[in-house]
Amino acid sequence: MMNDRRLRPVDLARLAGVSTQQIRNYEDAGVLPPAARTASGYRVFGEVHRGALLAYRTLMRGYGPVTATNILRTVHEGDVPGALALLDAAHAALHEERVALRAASEALELLAAGPPAPLPHSGGLRIGEVAALLGVRTSALRVWEGAGLLTPGRERGTGYRVYEPADVRDARLVHTLRRSHYLFDQIRPVLEGLRREGGSTALRAAVAARGEALTARTRVMIEGAGALHAHLDRLTAAEAG
Repeated sequence: MMNDRRLRPVDLARLAGVSTQQIRNYEDAGVLPPAARTASGYRVFGEVHRGALLAYRTLMRGYGPVTATNILRTVHEGDVPGALALLDAAHAALHEERVALRAASEALELLAAGPPAPLPHSGGLRIGEVAALLGVRTSALRVWEGAGLLTPGRERGTGYRVYEPADVRDARLVHTLRRSHYLFDQIRPVLEGLRREGGSTALRAAVAARGEALTARTRVMIEGAGALHAHLDRLTAAEAG
């Protein structure tokens, strides 16, 4: 698996800016393929190990140290399809984040379209009134509440649900996003963000910042996938040689 060029642990350590002990830890964890040993027991690395180290350092930036370690360990165990499946799973998770972010953007567009129609009367609305206002069944409102999307208060004595203006706003957002086929798990972060940020202006800033972060992470993940591809090519060449 190695070519003629020999590298010492200290050579790899200098390349990555880590200690020689960390290089040994990488080998033990499977980040590096097993090293050859001299007659006296010293580790001897080669270009394949150098490539694995570079791939790990690049993968780590986009996928995190745990996923990067699992990907390379799986590769070095001979299960390339399994390693690629880990890669796919990380990209799928990133896609779900983008879907949730798009849901937040659509909710913000709804809020920016103008103030909602005034409520029929002050003092909060009953569930039937909210259902009529939105054009949905009361059962839908109960399902959304059961999923944790809505949290209307309760009237003392009777226990009837009372929807304040913020509750009606949330119900409108849920209704709009459900019509766009968003799942509850994709809608929940939108409402949580709206409540946490305290308004649509702050949420808009948070959404924009998160979008920029996702774009930056995607670029780094693409770079990491390219580094893994190069490492797989080196492994194939080394095994053929």
